[in-house]
Amino acid sequence: MSVAAEQHGAPVGPPPGAAADWTVDQRWSAYTPDEHAVWVRLYERQAALLEDRACAPFLNGLKALDLHGDGIPDFERISDKLDALTGWRVVAVEGLVPDDVFFDHLANRRFPAGRFIRGRHQLDYLQEPDVFHDVFGHVPMLTDPVFADYMQAYGQGGQRAQGLGQMHHLARLYWYTVEFGLMRGPGGALRIYGAGIVSSRTESVYALEHPAPHRLGFDLERVMRTPYKIDDLQSLYFVIPSLQTLLEVTQRDFAGLYTRLRGLPDVAMEAILPTDELIAAP
Repeated sequence: MSVAAEQHGAPVGPPPGAAADWTVDQRWSAYTPDEHAVWVRLYERQAALLEDRACAPFLNGLKALDLHGDGIPDFERISDKLDALTGWRVVAVEGLVPDDVFFDHLANRRFPAGRFIRGRHQLDYLQEPDVFHDVFGHVPMLTDPVFADYMQAYGQGGQRAQGLGQMHHLARLYWYTVEFGLMRGPGGALRIYGAGIVSSRTESVYALEHPAPHRLGFDLERVMRTPYKIDDLQSLYFVIPSLQTLLEVTQRDFAGLYTRLRGLPDVAMEAILPTDELIAAP
């Protein structure tokens, strides 16, 4: 699928019918009217909800790729538009893929997306990412040149991290930015850019408006020291000042940081350190 942090437990080899890089034919013509109807329902309610909650690059990406509510997008069609904007393409995969495959795709500006869509009984929660999470949630941000470069840099960093035994630290960076990241918007207002939030009706409201979760200013070392949970609403979000800042901070060589992290304990999600920038709930 599309989340490095969720690759554990992936099969050893490509599934039957898949290429060596684990890609498969999307088989867009095989989607049923009911499956397209699920996309339309999910799209319409999220697009309306996110109008004043998502960041401008995400909303601009929705328009640029024409991800309207006519049904599940054809990966080839949206890839041609995305390629013209930032050089990225969307490729279909059957399910979980190994870390090395995932990182190779990102490093070469290919985003692997699941081709199945959730059922009507799973509209509000699905633990395994589906085509709505992957395409609606992730792909619009790839139309932004800065974020597109960040995702490629993350893939390249993943390839280095594997050789250093630092996958767990790097996976946390993905989780707290690409999946569940918040950023400053106009006037300092918080806006969503993480795919795990924008693709979830409940978390889109919770992340910005509920007083329970902590919202901390982004700090790379703090992010890498912080575990996460995958089966509930998040208790912690990190807020970046801008996409450019995220790219600049994380584009450097992490070797020295990894060495330092080996001697530091994890920080509990509920903890607040004296050095944390605690951002007050709205």
